[in-house]
Amino acid sequence: MRVLLIGTGGREHALAAALAADPAVTSLVCAPGNPGMAALGELAAVDPLDPAAVAALAVEIGADLVVVGPEAPLVAGVADAVRAKGIPCFGPSQAAAQLEGSKAFAKDVMHAAGVPTARAFVCTTPQELAAALDEFGPPYVVKDDGLAAGKGVVVTGDRDAALAHGAACGRVVVEEYLAGPEVSLFVVTDGVAAVPLQPAQDFKRIFDGDQGPNTGGMGAYSPLPWAPADLVEQVMASVVQPTLAEMRKRDTPFSGTLYVGLALTKDGPKVIEFNCRFGDPETQAVLARLETPLAGVLHAAAVGRLAEDPPLAWRSGAAVTVVMASAGYPESSHSGDVITGAEVAGVLHSGTARREDGALVTAGGRVLTATALGADLAGARDAAYAIVRGIAFEGAQYRTDIALAAIDGTIQLP
Repeated sequence: MRVLLIGTGGREHALAAALAADPAVTSLVCAPGNPGMAALGELAAVDPLDPAAVAALAVEIGADLVVVGPEAPLVAGVADAVRAKGIPCFGPSQAAAQLEGSKAFAKDVMHAAGVPTARAFVCTTPQELAAALDEFGPPYVVKDDGLAAGKGVVVTGDRDAALAHGAACGRVVVEEYLAGPEVSLFVVTDGVAAVPLQPAQDFKRIFDGDQGPNTGGMGAYSPLPWAPADLVEQVMASVVQPTLAEMRKRDTPFSGTLYVGLALTKDGPKVIEFNCRFGDPETQAVLARLETPLAGVLHAAAVGRLAEDPPLAWRSGAAVTVVMASAGYPESSHSGDVITGAEVAGVLHSGTARREDGALVTAGGRVLTATALGADLAGARDAAYAIVRGIAFEGAQYRTDIALAAIDGTIQLP
């Protein structure tokens, strides 16, 4: 199987590693890719946001499967252009990708499908925004209606900060705050059949103790020893299947990865958000534990035969991922700082580049992720931080509390 993988980040590096390890994959092309992915397959230049260019590249290399990693190309219609060439593509259509492309659209789908989620208002004027904030009270949850790379959400007790974020975004969704631990669940689907992966938990804020501004994600771990035993079964029945049915009803069937972001509230699991792709950095932790070859699963979803696949097999133990970010992140990022110690197993690249002299340097906000397996969460966490401590670059930032509450048993279910 010849596979074309679209994207440049840590999620794509994790996907590339899993695809390259699949015996069925005879060649892997990563476009545009990153320096870490260069060790796993051929890199090809392409604009990921140009559907025609991606489709042409897929034809040129004779791809048997195209896997689109990031959300922006999916919202731009890349999957539609690839499928129009008769090539199987893992990723939703442009219409279906609006589940992530528009928070208001996702809320409408959830409401129609009877999916448990937060009450919300769509606001386009300062008056609507102020009224919605007053309706729900603090903590205020204000979400940019469009794509914002995981950083378009403000959760704050400061009403002025909530108003300012809403004014900066223009069209926003204001929601009631959902109290309870958060869970990420990836579901691979062909639009009808749906297969859940192991749940994970990520860490959005930049500093320990969930302090500071939101980021694209600073770490993750899987599995969740504290989660209810029937959580995945419950979410599949109350969220995933009703959502897929509603999308089929709208003639926009959803195939690809449905990312379900959940809060485990006192009233049960409720959806915080949907994404239309694998999440970063949870993908790094979840795929590290997946024993089933990945390419076959994604191909089955792309061609509508997922129901024929056997159940997924998982490695025992646990996985922990720690993100290393550049100086100034998330308000800004720093490029060009030399990275040392990254050429070891478990390191995946997110924002790196190669200088002309061959040195590896920073080239973005989130720079690297360190992922390790262990017999349990404590072992995996120790191994992940051992990798982190061996890596150095100017101004490196990382959290020191990834998975700690799960290990200490201090996560409280409502």
